[in-house]
Amino acid sequence: MSARRRLLSPVFTVLLSVGLVTACSGDGDSSGPAATQATIHTSMGDIAVELFPEQAPLTVENFTGLATGDKEWEGQEGDEPLYDGTIFHRVIADFMIQGGDPQGTGAGGPGYQFEDEFDPELTFDRPYLLAMANSGPNTNGSQFFITVVPTPHLDQKHTIFGEVADEDSQAVVDAIATVDTDATDRPVEDVVIENITVE
Repeated sequence: MSARRRLLSPVFTVLLSVGLVTACSGDGDSSGPAATQATIHTSMGDIAVELFPEQAPLTVENFTGLATGDKEWEGQEGDEPLYDGTIFHRVIADFMIQGGDPQGTGAGGPGYQFEDEFDPELTFDRPYLLAMANSGPNTNGSQFFITVVPTPHLDQKHTIFGEVADEDSQAVVDAIATVDTDATDRPVEDVVIENITVE
């Protein structure tokens, strides 16, 4: 399968074009210094990531706010974090692993979109980059992916906002990237994001 396919499903593209309301970071209302590290705790092990708040402040604020429950999202109950219990719903060997959909289908999101943040010094020139999935310019929501190879064809198309921090975490990403998948690139056995901690 081609690595150049869109990083969101056609269904999600239709949903976005029909009616999600555009919003930015107003609901997050974070205070204090931006988080610079996060750990994605999965059913296959922990993935530590270094975040890039200077290069992608809106994206990092969005990701960390959804991870902690501080940022409001559609369908939220109380201060429920969006990512808890979600899955890596799309895995393509020698390309990337994708998660962050509260529906687990590739068609879900937080109920809003926000703009891209492209830094000329951040390119897909190496593996293990953390970036936002989208269905076109300025359609970021909650879905993200981690690459497992250099993917320069994604430059200036997807916001890079972090990088896998160490070899142990890279090994977890590699293990997830090689699980058995069905014809839609969904893992045969769920790989669960148990929660994401930030610091």
